[in-house]
Amino acid sequence: MPESTTPPSFETGLKELEDIVKEMESGDLPLERALALFERGMNLSGACRKQLEEAETRVEILMQRGNKVIAKPFEPGSSKPPQSFSE
Repeated sequence: MPESTTPPSFETGLKELEDIVKEMESGDLPLERALALFERGMNLSGACRKQLEEAETRVEILMQRGNKVIAKPFEPGSSKPPQSFSE
């Protein structure tokens, strides 16, 4: 699995991680292949984690009010739109 210079989208990275886990769980891999998959999985995991942290930072910035950041947890499934702040 060649690693590209640009990180994959979060969804693509997550799908590739799932595929790697399935292949590794088969247990029928030569050592070199298992190590290569493990290394790729660790790289993908780091890239996905970084993208999540960046998204969290963006949400916090959007929730800023003046100089104070109001961090609010993301609530999936909530049909209520986020509260907007007026200056």
